[in-house]
Amino acid sequence: MAMSRAPHWEHAVVTGGSGFVGSHLCAALLADGTEVTCVDDFSTGRRANLTALLGRPGFRLLEADVRVPFTVDRPPDLVLHFASPASPADYLRLPVHTLETGSLGTRNALALAHAHGARFVLASTSEVYGDPEEHPQNERYWGHVNPVGPRSVYDEAKRFGEALTSAAARARGTDTLIVRLFNTYGPRMRGYDGRAVPTFIRQALAGEPLTVTGDGLQTRSLCYVDDTVRGVLAAAAHGMPGPVNIGNPTEITMLDLARWIVELTGSRSDVRFVERPIDDPAVRCPDITLARDKLQWQPRVQAEEGLRRTIDWFRSQEAA
Repeated sequence: MAMSRAPHWEHAVVTGGSGFVGSHLCAALLADGTEVTCVDDFSTGRRANLTALLGRPGFRLLEADVRVPFTVDRPPDLVLHFASPASPADYLRLPVHTLETGSLGTRNALALAHAHGARFVLASTSEVYGDPEEHPQNERYWGHVNPVGPRSVYDEAKRFGEALTSAAARARGTDTLIVRLFNTYGPRMRGYDGRAVPTFIRQALAGEPLTVTGDGLQTRSLCYVDDTVRGVLAAAAHGMPGPVNIGNPTEITMLDLARWIVELTGSRSDVRFVERPIDDPAVRCPDITLARDKLQWQPRVQAEEGLRRTIDWFRSQEAA
């Protein structure tokens, strides 16, 4: 059984640290007194996400492509591999880049961790479950993924990353963890990234119709970014190998989400149904028994509060 670790890290490397989740992770680590090196090529991340961190003591930015071997100027004791196009708009635009980040990028981040005896955390995804035939999804489920469909560039990149991470642990003794993140949302998402929450908020604030795919009855389980980051760091500190689901087990249909966002924004927008993407999962809901039992973790931020915070952030960006 994995033993719990001290919750403090001296130096963490966060690949993809200028992205949505990565930037929140950098901020949380820095607030805890951990020195942070953010590694990013800005292919999908944004420098604006790091504005509050640049220039702060203990924070370094290394502009580099993780698909190429890289080094940092101080040995890390924690490497968090969060680099990857994660939204449909990005991974469909950058299919080969996405697959290479999940393969070559994971290899290079693992090599960095192994060289320094650091704990390695792979940010995987609920997408490894594909369009699931088991519901809710627990970590023992192997998934139902179309390996040649358009979404496979992201799904299979993460599945390969998990396989490579597991192999490094078995063959080389690298200290590894796999976390599977479910539908994280919150401030710093991009309005045009193709994910439901930022798309609906952007459309509602602009008074545009909210574009719901298919009949809107497909479900997702929304986890506010602060809860996601807290879960990732709890799993890293525990020492467990994973995989472990980090998500909110409360489902909502996309049609209900769209109507709720219209209400919360005070918008007069209506809903417009559009074609549903190929291989779009019908259901998505994590079984978080493992995280609850081993980490004493579960989401704290209720969906309405999280959506209000996210809407307020989008409004602040309009006013800036």
